[in-house]
Amino acid sequence: MKKIIGILALSLVFALSSNAQQKKQRKHKRADFTPEQIATLQSKKMALHFDLNANQQKEVYKLMKSQATDRKGKMAEFKERKEKGVKPSDAEKFEFQNNILDKKITHKAEMKKILNQSQFEKWEKMQRLKMKKGKKELQRGKRGAMNQQKRLKK
Repeated sequence: MKKIIGILALSLVFALSSNAQQKKQRKHKRADFTPEQIATLQSKKMALHFDLNANQQKEVYKLMKSQATDRKGKMAEFKERKEKGVKPSDAEKFEFQNNILDKKITHKAEMKKILNQSQFEKWEKMQRLKMKKGKKELQRGKRGAMNQQKRLKK
């Protein structure tokens, strides 16, 4: 009986340690691309999906590169603030959300200039599907689990 309990305890320890190692490996799985690489990948995906011509592809590349550069800068800023332990005030949170919405509006206007009517309609449909998918992931807990843990700490 003691041997069985010992074996079960030992197997439990191995299972937990291997699970923790897998989580660490998954966490570092994401590649750290440069803004140019991100823009190249996104513009090529759009070229395949929307059948863009060479001029449209160049314009999309410029737009995606500027977005990726901004995003990298903001991520570095947030990381720095997190390491310092500085939390944004309500006014800063509002400003951040307002800036995001302004950027989305300008991005949509730029895409409308670059794409033709049928391509733009297809792009809008794809954006709506991405939004729905993101909301479902939040509800299922993929991204929401981390937010929930943060709320529980407070």
